[in-house]
Amino acid sequence: MLSGAQSLFSQTYIGQRETVNFDKKQYNAGTQNWKIKQDTQGRVYFANNEGVLVFDGAYWQLYPLPNKTIVRSIEFGKDKKLYAGGQDEMGYFSPGKNGQLAFTSLKSLLPKADQNFSDIWDIVTYGDDVFFRAHDKIFRYSNNKITIYNSSSWLFLGLYQDQLIAHDEQKGILVFKNGSWQPFIEKKLLPKGFYITNICRFGENSSLVTTAKNGVYILSGNQLKYFKLSGFDTDNQQAFSAAIAIGDNNYLISTYTNGIYQVDANGTVIEKISKKEGLQNTNVRCLFMDVNRNIWLGLDNGIDFIAFNNAVKHVNPLIFKDGSGFSIAKYNNDLYFSMSTGIFQLPIQDIGDLSYTKNDFKTLADGLSWHLSVVNDDLLAGRDDGLFRIFNGKLQPIYNATGFWLFESLLNKPGTNLIAAGNYFGVRLFERDASGFIDKGNIGKYYESARFLAIDGESNIWTSHPTRGVYKISTDNSQVKMYTAAQGLPSALNNFVFKIKNRVVVATEKGIYEYNSATDQFQPDETYKNIFGTRSLRYLKEDPSGNIWFVQEKSIGVVDYATSKPNIIYIPELTNKILSGFENVYPINDNNVFVGSENGYYHVNYAKYKQNIHPLSVFIRKVKAIAGTDSLLFGGYFGLVNEDNKQTSSTTQALSYLWNSLHFEYSSPIFEGQSNVSYSYYLDGFDKEWSAWSKKTEKDYTNLSAGTYTFKVKARNHQNNESPVSSYTFTINPPWYLSIWAFVAYVMAFAYLLYFVYRLQEKRHIRNQEKELLIQRQKNEEEQKQMAYLHQLELERSEKEVVKLKNEKLESEIEFKNSELASSAMSLVQKKEFILKVKDELQRINKSGKDVVEAVEIKKILRLLSEEKKVNEEWEQFSIHFNKVHADFLTVIKERYPSINQQELKLSAYLIMNLSSKEIAQLMAISVRGVEISRYRLRKKLQIPTEINLFEFLFDIQREIMK
Repeated sequence: MLSGAQSLFSQTYIGQRETVNFDKKQYNAGTQNWKIKQDTQGRVYFANNEGVLVFDGAYWQLYPLPNKTIVRSIEFGKDKKLYAGGQDEMGYFSPGKNGQLAFTSLKSLLPKADQNFSDIWDIVTYGDDVFFRAHDKIFRYSNNKITIYNSSSWLFLGLYQDQLIAHDEQKGILVFKNGSWQPFIEKKLLPKGFYITNICRFGENSSLVTTAKNGVYILSGNQLKYFKLSGFDTDNQQAFSAAIAIGDNNYLISTYTNGIYQVDANGTVIEKISKKEGLQNTNVRCLFMDVNRNIWLGLDNGIDFIAFNNAVKHVNPLIFKDGSGFSIAKYNNDLYFSMSTGIFQLPIQDIGDLSYTKNDFKTLADGLSWHLSVVNDDLLAGRDDGLFRIFNGKLQPIYNATGFWLFESLLNKPGTNLIAAGNYFGVRLFERDASGFIDKGNIGKYYESARFLAIDGESNIWTSHPTRGVYKISTDNSQVKMYTAAQGLPSALNNFVFKIKNRVVVATEKGIYEYNSATDQFQPDETYKNIFGTRSLRYLKEDPSGNIWFVQEKSIGVVDYATSKPNIIYIPELTNKILSGFENVYPINDNNVFVGSENGYYHVNYAKYKQNIHPLSVFIRKVKAIAGTDSLLFGGYFGLVNEDNKQTSSTTQALSYLWNSLHFEYSSPIFEGQSNVSYSYYLDGFDKEWSAWSKKTEKDYTNLSAGTYTFKVKARNHQNNESPVSSYTFTINPPWYLSIWAFVAYVMAFAYLLYFVYRLQEKRHIRNQEKELLIQRQKNEEEQKQMAYLHQLELERSEKEVVKLKNEKLESEIEFKNSELASSAMSLVQKKEFILKVKDELQRINKSGKDVVEAVEIKKILRLLSEEKKVNEEWEQFSIHFNKVHADFLTVIKERYPSINQQELKLSAYLIMNLSSKEIAQLMAISVRGVEISRYRLRKKLQIPTEINLFEFLFDIQREIMK
């Protein structure tokens, strides 16, 4: 943004211009500045000690020459290039492919003997050619060739009335014709020590010539005429550096030691501008007027900007003592200013812009003064200490019992001249007659402060109180009526009465209201509602052109009726500068509107203000990739330097995905009101809508995805005028894995994958076919096996039938054998019982004690014993049957365990038959205990572990044998 030290010093005229000082710390380049130019986009270029310095309203940028020497001169060529000259260097700046200025040297076109030369002091474009002036050479660059014109001392090169002239110290002033330098004014006709520093137009056929030692001249034809400057004790023999025409037959002439002079066509110095008027220093090297008719100064140390064409100026001379401005009145040929510090008188002349009135203020009175007004040809002053008439430069008291705010004429009856004066405690009437002012007393029972007052067409007095409401005071019967929200006003607060276009209206927090006498109510004024809507208004004032000045909160604006439809124009330069609560505007005409401020007044040349509302422009000055290290993508120029081109498709950059974070800088070349410019941006392809307006002049976007984007920016000034959109289009390529070559590789890989899958499927298909054939073969084999199996089943079924029959037969036989075994076993049991009986019988005989046993007894026993042999024979028979039934179990046991005896074989057989210990004891003719002992011995011989059951062990052997 435009930055610098702003100076508002006391000046010759009452209107103080804004001067902005830029020192070398701000623009970061050399101290001295030699030439100034401006391109079609509005950038300002300075020939600086360290290079070409460019300012676009927001940023400064320096472009040094290759040899880093002082740049003394710059000029735009017809080819739109910026030519620059330094020490032993000359060439041009033109944008490169990335839109950044780059220097191209022309020294290579010179013979080696001429490549060493001093500073290039002047550069002039003449037709299609460009001329460079060094001390002893003038170079003509034409059609990519350079022609050299030598001299012992070339002092000046410039244009005069579309002719190219040069000042040769030995030959005088020459003119360039037909490719050669021809005499124009001979040296003998020039003053001694004549040294031209600058030429500017002076009227239609003449030019103003400044010199370093001999003053200022007018050159007409080939005749020089001395132009004497008068006023301000101007020294005509001082060193003049430059001159420019500023219009209206006014000129600015700069000096090397005394700042600048504004002179008219007669040589009268109108104004002197030096350090006390705000310049950094008075050594002015060059002057330049930009497209907005503001002035740039190239100084010996720094750069100054003077808002020379600004339509808003501050009026605050030292005599005001920084007092607040309450009211102004024009009376006869004087302006009167009432302020918090007193009343001041200023003589004025009939000039268009009163801001150029000389600073000849006179103090009429000290102390707080509220209001000034001309009432019936009397200039009245309302002060904190009473009501006064100003006459012959003195204050004459009228009434001093209280302070007075304001006063209005009240034409009550023919021949009666009444004045209604609002004061601290109501409204007081005064009658003016030939002898003076007659106090008629307060009107009505109204004792509030009457700081706002208006008279309607029926001579009713309307006044308002900011916190209570609006009052109507009738002059016929002195009745007072109060109006608040109940009578139609938005509220009782912040209501202010004014007379606009011969109607009394009330400015409220909801727009403008008017009084309806038929209903005795207030209602919104439809005429002003279409203009103001429901704006909260504090002040209204009609100017002589019918425009309405208003205050909305702390901003001031104008309803301009110059066109068929009223248009609101704000004056943002005065925002927050007006006197809040005591707002006042005094419009004399369109060129002179005074506005009270916290310190003095502001003068607004409203006609010029409207003319200065220029179309806005905005441009993108820099685009950088900010991924990792910064890399400049665009330097601000599409096409040549002095062109206002747009981006073309050929300049659209395609960026690597690694550069997907970008930094944008933009500016609007408005120098007198840069602080009032705001910007809005939009990245097409990323943002959904335009950004909010802000003062920011840069924007970053990070981690953008691949695609094409267009960055757009627009500017808006304080009049809410928008600029055309400036845009920059770029493309971010996808990452390598999403690039075209990557997709080609993906397609090839995918094709190979498809081929691989196809081959795989083909192999799988072959394998499946082979598998199906194998399965079919196996199926056939299975079917054959199944058939064979079924056949086998049939055979086995037949065999099983046979086996079944055999088994059934065997089972019958086994059952029979088992029954035989059982019978044998039972027989054995019976026989054992029999033997026991024999034993018992013998024991009985033995116990009878008889010595001789009867024969009958003996025979009986013998008969029983003879049966014992049959018992043994029965065992033999039993073992044979048992082996048959149990698959030679006893034989196998005997073979496996040879140590087993017959008694133990019997035990084994009885155990297999699952006989109880008691039954076994009877069969074996032993006790049950004996059976247990026999079982124990059998286990040992069979080597059976204790955890295994004897029966199960024998049974397992039997099952093994049976298998």
